[in-house]
Amino acid sequence: MAKTKPGKKDLDSYAIKGTNKVVRPGDCVLMRPSDSDKPPYVARVEKIEADHRNNVKVRVRWYYRPEESIGGRRQFHGAKELFLSDHYDVQSAHTIEGKCIVHTFKNYTKLENVGAEDYFCRFEYKAATGGFTPDRVAVYCKCEMPYNPDDLMVQCEGCKD
Repeated sequence: MAKTKPGKKDLDSYAIKGTNKVVRPGDCVLMRPSDSDKPPYVARVEKIEADHRNNVKVRVRWYYRPEESIGGRRQFHGAKELFLSDHYDVQSAHTIEGKCIVHTFKNYTKLENVGAEDYFCRFEYKAATGGFTPDRVAVYCKCEMPYNPDDLMVQCEGCKD
């Protein structure tokens, strides 16, 4: 374990309390929101660190849900769609509720069964400006509506093709 700041040390992993799950840097996790009526936040763990009192903190990179972004949820956004943001934060590891998987859009569309822990990401999001990368998405129809993986597309609702 490499030393970071005085009295702090990097950890390879963290065991989520009350579960048999272990989180490592690079893993995606569900973080407990302060408002229990909200769904858990989703983040990617960048670093795990303990101080001299063994308080464990995680440096995370947040995923945003479409409704949390400038512009909000649009018709083509899937129910399990997230945007990887440029918003980083340090949180107590105790707020981690569990692990999840954030798939690429292509891999998500190939899943036979989508579980509660499965999400997908096809955009990166700049929190300060509301900009997206890529700023365009592939379209699958003459009416130019992007594909929503939650909708079985037999006939487009917009153009009826």
